[in-house]
Amino acid sequence: MPMTTFTSRELNQDVTRAKKAAADGPVVITDRGRPSHVLLSFEEYRRLTGQRRNIADALAMPDTRDDDFEPPRVTIDARPADFS
Repeated sequence: MPMTTFTSRELNQDVTRAKKAAADGPVVITDRGRPSHVLLSFEEYRRLTGQRRNIADALAMPDTRDDDFEPPRVTIDARPADFS
């Protein structure tokens, strides 16, 4: 899988070329000569992160909160306001 490098300026001048390059492999975007971002195709991103579900699937997941969590009680004493 080839890796392509674009400067920030090159990316701004030719986004279409960067998107086409991302179809073949990651595109490293540099800022002042240092790598700052990576452009991936969405399919490659999903493959790397293992995200195969959509928002409807995520919302349909059962609630997995731990109901045993009991935060400590805090007592706040009220004081009269001083408007002087």
